[in-house]
Amino acid sequence: MSPFINICLSHFTLVTIFISTIPLLPLSASPHRRPFNKVYVFGDSYTDTGNTNDSTGPNIFRQVSRLPYGRTFFHRPTNRYSDGRLVIDFVAESLNLPYFPPYLNKKADTTHGVNFAVGGCTAIPYSFFKKMNSKQDTVPQSLTTQLTWFKKHIKGSGCNDAVSTPAACKAVFAGALVWIGEISANDYTYVFGTNVTSKTIQKLAIMYQTKFIEELLRMGAKYVVVQGLPATGCFPLSFALGARPTDRDKMGCVASKNKESYDHNMVLQEKLGRLRKEFPSTVIVYGDDWHAYREVYGNPVKYGFVERFKTCCGIGGGKYNFNPRGTCGAPRTSSCKHPSRYMSWDGLHVTEGLSRVVSKLFLDGAFAQPPFTYLLKKVAESTI
Repeated sequence: MSPFINICLSHFTLVTIFISTIPLLPLSASPHRRPFNKVYVFGDSYTDTGNTNDSTGPNIFRQVSRLPYGRTFFHRPTNRYSDGRLVIDFVAESLNLPYFPPYLNKKADTTHGVNFAVGGCTAIPYSFFKKMNSKQDTVPQSLTTQLTWFKKHIKGSGCNDAVSTPAACKAVFAGALVWIGEISANDYTYVFGTNVTSKTIQKLAIMYQTKFIEELLRMGAKYVVVQGLPATGCFPLSFALGARPTDRDKMGCVASKNKESYDHNMVLQEKLGRLRKEFPSTVIVYGDDWHAYREVYGNPVKYGFVERFKTCCGIGGGKYNFNPRGTCGAPRTSSCKHPSRYMSWDGLHVTEGLSRVVSKLFLDGAFAQPPFTYLLKKVAESTI
């Protein structure tokens, strides 16, 4: 099987190269009141702020620790899969908090939060993919790994669950937001070319994701955000994976991939509804990335974009400027002059420009259920 199929972020070791140990502070941070004191972050490469790097990333995207990654905002690579900031960085700015450092950077100041997200991470445990002999470059980390990391991070607090150790867990989650970024897209990718059906992955991935969320709730999490999958059929890589020319929706995206992520999100939302009933004192917000992305892809000019499908950093020119055998940072590749006019950064990951727009639609607009402003209102009421 062609190596380019393995789109997800690959094996990494606990010996992680960090580009810088200097805390990254948002320019918009101000002395204004902070609704949260800290944020615990989970997810995959769309949320990972540095738990992967050149030596641990995927074969297809193995230049994340070098320019032009990071060129737009940080002006240096930070191991983010973008030209600049991610959605979670804009979330930090909106909350007047420093950017959340990667868990594997043991020198980082985690006073205001820590990011456990891992590029290539799955919802389903690694053993599943290993057992079926997946040809993909499957990473061993899953949500179970991130939960283990989180428990190590709070080790010493005495928090087991909100029932047996209420005081200890209350301290862990006091003033804390739990942010669970996009997850499960990698699960679907890892079974590409196998006999495992999309429906099987949907069932298993959501089961493990639900268990993950439920355990955090039982530990005492009170404010939780869960992002759904984006419109994955609109990414250049989806076209490169052999989608039939007739497999298109009205916007020109790969229809089957968009339906796959849409169906996944519908089931996820149903599970979140059940968790809200089981934990009525908890505020659980669903971040509707799928519709947010569709809104932008359907109205690019409105949001300042010129290129919907063409990759900013790549090679080959043409409609997509994307060659999976020579992705961003590889020899002979180049990046566009104005990334803010592009939606796709490297063929799979998006530009800072698109992350900015999506985060605003989510934080300030109607692409969250209930609205993020409702969550902030409940936080304010709890402090009165």
